[in-house]
Amino acid sequence: MDAIFQQQTIRVALIGRNLADLKPLLLRVPAVQLVEDAPDLVISHGGDGSLLGAERSYPGVPKCPIRDRRQNPKCPLHDEKTVLSKLFRGELMRTQLRKLSAKTEAGEELRGINDVVLSRKLTTSAIRYRLWLDGVLYRGQIVADSLVVATPFGSTGYFQSITHGNIQAGIGLAFNNSMDLLGHTVVSENTKLTVQLLRGPAVLVADNDPHQISLKTDDLLHVRVMSQKTPVYGIDIFRCYDCYHLRRDGVM
Repeated sequence: MDAIFQQQTIRVALIGRNLADLKPLLLRVPAVQLVEDAPDLVISHGGDGSLLGAERSYPGVPKCPIRDRRQNPKCPLHDEKTVLSKLFRGELMRTQLRKLSAKTEAGEELRGINDVVLSRKLTTSAIRYRLWLDGVLYRGQIVADSLVVATPFGSTGYFQSITHGNIQAGIGLAFNNSMDLLGHTVVSENTKLTVQLLRGPAVLVADNDPHQISLKTDDLLHVRVMSQKTPVYGIDIFRCYDCYHLRRDGVM
């Protein structure tokens, strides 16, 4: 059992939607103290976006994502009470999620556990860019709507919608709607990416962060996997196959 669940008091931050549905269950756990500052554990209530937002608010703090039953039906094994009971007994699987950093030459940075995306700012014009992998030129010019750089966890989102597949290891690069029909490639998680924007303007985004960074022609962007990882409990439950099909079929 992880040390966090052996503490007499566990400081828990709750973030997401319909929190009133979850608070009464948490208040029944004697060790739990609901806080907003310096939590030992963050529980996100909602969908993937709530987890991403929780990571921005409390970077690196252990998290447990729980889907909101009002919008996400649960299979019989994964109701909120059962998941919370397993969590505080230390029975949920612990996963270390990788995190991406995308930084401009000017020092502006965005981070994401899902993906970072360099995208066209003008919907009527594609962007052009060069790409280096560990200092070796991969393509002298790529013309596309966007470049998606995804972690394995995030590859089930935008990356999958472009490539119709996802990855289990490394970093996935998807070249969205490229003129020379580039699809995607997968590189080691230790690979450092450098992108030079040959024709802008473009915007850089990460996860569902509302903040965007604007880039112009000739700007450089550096993308890497950070050494820091985020512990997350119960990812297998959060992405349960049976729960997913209930959501997909609209079963309430």
